[in-house]
Amino acid sequence: EDPSLERHFKGHRDAITSVDFSANKKQLVSGSMDSCLMIWSMKPQVRGYRFVGHKDAVMCVQFSPSGHLVASGSRDKTVRLWIPSIKGESTVFKAHTATVRSVHFSSDGQSFLTASDDKTVKVWTVHRQKFLFSLSQHINWVRCARFSPDGRLIVSASDDKTVKLWDKTSRECIHSFCEHGGFVNHVDFHPSGTCIAVAGTDNTVKVWDIRMNRLLQHYQGNAVVNSLSFHPSGNYLVTASNDSTLKILDLLEGRLLYTLHGHQGPATCVAFSRTGDLFASGGSDEQVMVWKTNFDAADYGDVLKTQKSGTSVDGTHHFLVEMGCGGHLKKTKPQDSGRNHEQQEEETSLANTLEHIMGQLDVLTQTVSILEQRLTLTEDKLKECLENQQKIIQSKTS
Repeated sequence: EDPSLERHFKGHRDAITSVDFSANKKQLVSGSMDSCLMIWSMKPQVRGYRFVGHKDAVMCVQFSPSGHLVASGSRDKTVRLWIPSIKGESTVFKAHTATVRSVHFSSDGQSFLTASDDKTVKVWTVHRQKFLFSLSQHINWVRCARFSPDGRLIVSASDDKTVKLWDKTSRECIHSFCEHGGFVNHVDFHPSGTCIAVAGTDNTVKVWDIRMNRLLQHYQGNAVVNSLSFHPSGNYLVTASNDSTLKILDLLEGRLLYTLHGHQGPATCVAFSRTGDLFASGGSDEQVMVWKTNFDAADYGDVLKTQKSGTSVDGTHHFLVEMGCGGHLKKTKPQDSGRNHEQQEEETSLANTLEHIMGQLDVLTQTVSILEQRLTLTEDKLKECLENQQKIIQSKTS
């Protein structure tokens, strides 16, 4: 089946800049040029909440992995961390000296990343919003920065026409991919962490292998690509373009699967949910749309196979694919795989186990954060004791 429009959210008063789902898919956050965030409930008949605080356009929004926080970056040069409840409380901090274009949480929820027109990428701790370090080799605005799935690498895309790969520990730039065609609007890691996808103003989407630094796939469209998002299986990529379309690319076959027309005017942002059965898009038309993915259920089986086999983007081909403007490209259905009852039960129990593990991880993350705070207190106390000791020794010797 083709992807289908599921929900339609109206409430913003200017172009949408960014969308993201909470991990449990119960909420969706959108940021807009109207300086507001909105949190939408996926339950029908539940109204959205408008979060006010930024003094200028909100450029980027993201839920933390646990869903207990939302980060937003703005043209007012600040970053805010919100509690996504009715009250909509937030803490604000001056993060950069220019527009903040990108925010991203690490997958363990412990740190987050900001990228700005001040040409830097900064890394922060979440619970104390403590600044850790800057990456500052770009020579123009940085539009987007992302942690790798394992949190060891950072990728950043800039108007200096480079995409830089960084080692988080050493803070060194490992590699620069030069995009000669135009600026890079968006970059993200493949779920396997072995490649990155890059969306450009030269109407292309490129998939690079970051182990061998070579181009794996190249999709040529006919409009500027503003945003992209990998399906959690790693087998599909959805893009949002200035020609108002969303396109779904099949990465295994290296071809365009669907072209979706929903927005009036440029489609500015797009994001899959954590499970991949939904994706959301936003546009200059002030509208947020939620789509049902509707790929074959068999494709979800691939998710597990993919995780086992490591990577899923086939490195042996170098595709050049036309992202034509034609209407729907139908997917050819594989023969009915006759999925039996046991398989479904197995998948359900697996999903439940995974959900349980995620819950446990959340608890662990919170525990670690508390322990880290205690450790800081202990360190402070120890420092105090040592300083006192020094004073006592000094007073004795004098």
